[in-house]
Amino acid sequence: MIRHIALLKLTPDDDDRRAERLAEMQQRLGALVGVVPGLRRMTVEPDVALTADNWDLAIVTDHDDQAAFDVYEADPTHAEASAWIHQFVVDRAAVDFEIDH
Repeated sequence: MIRHIALLKLTPDDDDRRAERLAEMQQRLGALVGVVPGLRRMTVEPDVALTADNWDLAIVTDHDDQAAFDVYEADPTHAEASAWIHQFVVDRAAVDFEIDH
């Protein structure tokens, strides 16, 4: 199984607008589970500490294998959700690794 972790720093915004955007990001990405083949789980959660040094959003996905992750990366529904989200992203970090499950 492949686990993908992405951390996002988002454009600064007021608290109400930020909460709306984060909820929309969770909805758009969460909708991919059951749609993209081989995508087993997805967690999309905002940082709760809200400190300047922390990343604003964590996305964790689990995929059957590398081929399934490649399908996820190329999937048009994922591309559409990512394009919408990335208009609010100022920095991104990611790591992909194998897990036993």
